[in-house]
Amino acid sequence: METGQTYHIYNHANGNENIFREEENYRFFLQQYKKHLADVVDTYAYCLMPNHFHFLIRIKASEELKDLPGFQNLEGLDSHQKRVSKNFSNLFNSYTKAFNKKYNRKGSLFMKNFNRKPIESIEQWQETFLYIHLNPIKHRFSKKMEDWKWSSWHAYNNMESKSLLARSEAITYFDDLNNLLYCSEEKRHIIMNMNLE
Repeated sequence: METGQTYHIYNHANGNENIFREEENYRFFLQQYKKHLADVVDTYAYCLMPNHFHFLIRIKASEELKDLPGFQNLEGLDSHQKRVSKNFSNLFNSYTKAFNKKYNRKGSLFMKNFNRKPIESIEQWQETFLYIHLNPIKHRFSKKMEDWKWSSWHAYNNMESKSLLARSEAITYFDDLNNLLYCSEEKRHIIMNMNLE
């Protein structure tokens, strides 16, 4: 994963089981995400679904990373990129270990390699941002984005709330908050109509 690059990160359960069985699982995953990744990425959007998850993030540039714990004394761009990948690995491993212990299971929980799709244009950024927040509607878990508890949409719907998300930067991709809300509602109607077909 390249430093300074924005990615759509997603992964799925290994097999047919869920990676989030109860509310505490969602909370713990976000807690581990914050622990392992909050300092090394800017997070714009996320959605946790019962058997998969999505994140829209930017890996911080090497200049931003160099003084962080675990990055100090690392030489060169390649070592920074490997360290970021290690942080992702630590997130998935720590969650899996706790999950397996809680539910008395063994083996991998996630598909072997998480997917990372580089974002190459503003249009792709916008589409990915909306796709992530509309995921619960696409999969028929809710009819409105605000009805799904485990997504970052609540932070955009309530700008007064505290958040670790890079909200101000995210909104600039839509020019302003009103346009973001308009675009999301337009896209929601399209998905709702597709679900009715």
